[in-house]
Order: sequence, then structure tokens, then C-alpha cells
Amino acid sequence: MSLQLDTLAYTNKLREIPPEHKLVFAIVTLAISLFTHPLVQILTALWMGVWTVVYARIPAGIYLKLLIFASFFWLTSLPALILNAVSINDLQKVLSDAWSGIILGQYYIYISRSGSEQTLAIFTRALASVSCLYFLMLTVPFTDILQILRRLGCPILLTELLLLMYRFIFILLKTASELWTAQQSRDGYRTWRASMRSLAILIGQLLKQTLKQYNQFSLGLEARGFRDEFRVWHPRRYRPSQRYLTEAIFGCAVLILLELCRNAGIFNRI
Repeated sequence: MSLQLDTLAYTNKLREIPPEHKLVFAIVTLAISLFTHPLVQILTALWMGVWTVVYARIPAGIYLKLLIFASFFWLTSLPALILNAVSINDLQKVLSDAWSGIILGQYYIYISRSGSEQTLAIFTRALASVSCLYFLMLTVPFTDILQILRRLGCPILLTELLLLMYRFIFILLKTASELWTAQQSRDGYRTWRASMRSLAILIGQLLKQTLKQYNQFSLGLEARGFRDEFRVWHPRRYRPSQRYLTEAIFGCAVLILLELCRNAGIFNRI
């Protein structure tokens, strides 16, 4: 999946747009997502989906899978936010906040109204924020981001570490895929017990094989006389788009205006 995402970052329809423009746009919309109300956050998520799927021509299936994957982290927080428990002696204090509940022993376990509202607010904020980050990840190659950081004066050591970590992720995924394919060819996952045993072996061999391949990568750099820093060739000449620039500024202004109207209570008086 990561290899496919990296390919999309190089082949999307917004590839010709300067990466600085897309980076600033993603940062601005992310800030809007973090400091606005749920309605504006939902509109932001939908708008970023239009930019990613319609303008950048990222396949909708891949984009939805990424959103669903990110939603799993939100789902893991649901029990802690929605479910509460109090002693039966304090039952009267929480009746106004309880939607429904059951009595188990000396405790009353209930679904909290305030917790549900908090859960919804977290979901809309996370959805909008993730949409902004996915737009950046799917339309700007990682090497372009590193080039921007270098031009902004970011220490070379930091950008080198980021590039090595990025490379290490691909080595890790490739090694895991090869080990899993080898186990599949030997029916290593035919039963539950065999699956657990194969998974344990995969995890044990993954670190060993990954470090081995990473060592080979380091030896390859030394053999080529690497002494200073990584340099990435950028053959493309970017062309700013007046249409996209205008639409981005206008859309951000509309979202900010909606938030200001919401804070002023204009929607409540209509």
C-alpha cells in the first residue's frame, strides 16, 4: 500500500502545482480543522476530498480505505468516552447525563450524553485533519517536502534522518511482504494454531532481515563514495495554476467566514 501511495504522489493530476502551494494549503486547512466547530470541519473534510479525488484524480476506493483505516483509531476510543460507571449511591447525580444504562452489582454503567457529544466532536476534527494530511501525502512526494524544509533552513541532519526513516519503512514493508508470501506458499496460515506460529516466526525474522537489508543499503552508499548528504534530482518545472490558487483562497475564506458566523450566533438567529 505504501508503494502505491508513493506512486500516486508522483503521478497525480496536481503534480505540476508547486509543492510549496500545496504544503501551505494543507497547513491552512489543517489549522481551520483544529479550531472550528463540527459543521465547518465536516465541510472541510468534504472539500479536501474533492481536491484529492476529483482534482488530483486519486482513486476513490484507495482514499476511502485510508479514511476507514484512520477511523479505527477513533473507534478504539469510543468505550472510554461513551461508557461511564458510578456507584448506585450516586445514581441520581448522573441520570440527566445518562441515555441508558444497566446495574451490575454495586455499579451503574451507562452511556453518557456529554461523552457522546465529545466523541462526535473528536470524530469530525479527526476526519477533517486526516483529510488535509492525506491530501498532502497523496499529492506531494516526500522528497519535495524535504526540499522545502531545506530551503526553509531546516538542519540537514534532520532531513537526512527523515529520508532514512522513509527509506527504512519501504525496506520493512518489502521484507514483511516477502516473508508473508513465503509462509503463504507453504500453507503457513491454514489453521489458527499454524497462523499464530507463522505470525510469531514472521515477527522474529522481520527485524533480522530488515536490519540485514538496511546494512546492505548502507554498504551500497559507502561503495559509491557517500560522504556528505543525499541529493535528489528534481527534473520537473512546476507551473502555478491561477484557477486552483483562487479556489483555494476563496474556499478557505468561506470556511473561516462560516466559523465567524457560527461564533457570532448568526445561524442561531436565522
